[in-house]
Amino acid sequence: MKLSQFKYKLADDRIAQYPSRFRDDCRLMVVHAKRGEIEHREHFYDILDYFDEKDVFVFNDTKVFPARLYGNKEKTGAKIEVFLLRELNEDLRLWDVLVDPARKIRIGNKLYFGEDDSMVAEVIDNTTSRGRTLRFLYDGPHDEFKATLYSLGEAPLPKSILKRPSEPSDLEDFQCIFARHEGAVTAPTAGLHFSKSLMKRMEIKGIDFSYVTLHCGLGNFREIDVEDLTKHKMDSEEMHVHEEACDRINLAKEQGHKVCAVGTTVQRVLETAVSADGRLKPYDGWTNKFIFPPYEFSLADAMVANFYMPQSTLMMLTCAYGGYENVIKAYKEALKMEFPVLDREGNPMLDEETGEPLKERYRFGTYGDAMLILKD
Repeated sequence: MKLSQFKYKLADDRIAQYPSRFRDDCRLMVVHAKRGEIEHREHFYDILDYFDEKDVFVFNDTKVFPARLYGNKEKTGAKIEVFLLRELNEDLRLWDVLVDPARKIRIGNKLYFGEDDSMVAEVIDNTTSRGRTLRFLYDGPHDEFKATLYSLGEAPLPKSILKRPSEPSDLEDFQCIFARHEGAVTAPTAGLHFSKSLMKRMEIKGIDFSYVTLHCGLGNFREIDVEDLTKHKMDSEEMHVHEEACDRINLAKEQGHKVCAVGTTVQRVLETAVSADGRLKPYDGWTNKFIFPPYEFSLADAMVANFYMPQSTLMMLTCAYGGYENVIKAYKEALKMEFPVLDREGNPMLDEETGEPLKERYRFGTYGDAMLILKD
């Protein structure tokens, strides 16, 4: 398939700038892939209606750290955005980073962070046109260094959300409630819809949970610059699948229960770690798996997704799982649908000025609404 087949027009006002008031209160579109049918559910927590006891939801428990920093270049004082990607060496305080604007930063330059310049970093390597290796000049213990560094950072929200001012709650909002293992620079966004109350209701119904880890990097969101998708190379991301997760998922498959992959990152983990006989196996390493149509999935019977940005690798994987025609049809429907805004009693709310019924539409992006794809 070609890059242009995943292009669609998305107005800025359709991209959600803030999360829903309650995590599980966004809209849910349900796509029945085999029948090609679409349902519209008012609340994400209606997802409970589609699963039974002993079904398994697989979550990505990676944890986002405050990766976006703003510093000043020595002498000129020019403002520089530094995006932390990953720590390369604890002892030497080396980090792989992106800098913007990149043209102003060269090897040997020093950058100062914090109101009192409490953190200083030196550029020691140019790895790509935008990438650099920084050595932070800090003499204290590593834990103290990390705490100081993170105190200077902000939630690494996507550029589509940065059009609005940052909020104190951004990092908490941009974190799944089950996040445990630090290492991601962006959230596994499909997992953001799950609240504590929803997961408790799932437990009461007898639904099982399983956790894998993929530290989401910026590679998921890089613009693809080739029309032929077979020529695109995904960035590698660290992932871990433990034996406990394998046992639970494999048992569910053997007993005929559904396995639901929560998000594209979970799908990539499952498809990287699955063996030739269709069983999930333990895995500690890296993956650069790029999934786009056509692709035959081995494990998941269902998938939770967001409404992703045009021509993104996330949209492509969703199309591969739900079927290209099905998912494109769903996106077109999401773009044109309007729903009445209801009050707590279920009555339509009216515009105070015009008296007309208020309408709402599907929201796209990181904080947007959700899609459930069922293979049945």
